[in-house]
Amino acid sequence: MKDSKRIIKEKTIIDASEAVFGEVGFKNAKMEDIARKAGITKVTLYSYFQSKENLYLALTYRAMQQLTDRYYEIMDRNKDKSGLEAVLAILEGFMTFCEQNFLYSEVMLDYFSLVRSTSDGSNEAKLTEAVKESIYYVKIQDIQNLPFKLTVKEIERGKRDGSIIIPIDSMLITLYGWSIVVGYVKVISASGKSATPLFHVRLSDLKELNLNIARNLFTSKSFAG
Repeated sequence: MKDSKRIIKEKTIIDASEAVFGEVGFKNAKMEDIARKAGITKVTLYSYFQSKENLYLALTYRAMQQLTDRYYEIMDRNKDKSGLEAVLAILEGFMTFCEQNFLYSEVMLDYFSLVRSTSDGSNEAKLTEAVKESIYYVKIQDIQNLPFKLTVKEIERGKRDGSIIIPIDSMLITLYGWSIVVGYVKVISASGKSATPLFHVRLSDLKELNLNIARNLFTSKSFAG
């Protein structure tokens, strides 16, 4: 019972941090604002999360979990279709996930920037004490590669069923798809709250272009040797 109460309280706090980070951003967020949003005292907040960075990592872990669950759902829905259709569905699902959860896309990009700048966490001198002490940092490391591995799995299935003919390494293709979504997220960011992004191009058109480029790449005979 005690553990379940703690889990519920932690969820309430993470929900509050998500709301505050979403409103004012990580840098401008204050622990007292998060405590107020969660309906608890600042002392109670610190008894659960000792730093704002730890809360940000907890939110990152939530984002990674939800993205991975979305991938599993997409794979299940497309298990009777070709590998190509499943991969394109994953790419579209990833872009839609970022549209619907812009804060989640931000925290994930921030996390992977951290990974890159610290040589995949091996250079601990570049990690703050708050990050090193965060259990959520450890949890994220356990699942951070799952979305990539799931995409590779579907690309390999597409190569076996003949729907994907490009002979390029499947992980390289996956990283290319990730870069497409990162660019898409940057456009969303530049658009602010406007439904129409830069140069009055609709996001739906940009998404469709990305998917068409991916489809043509996967099925292009010019790469088939």
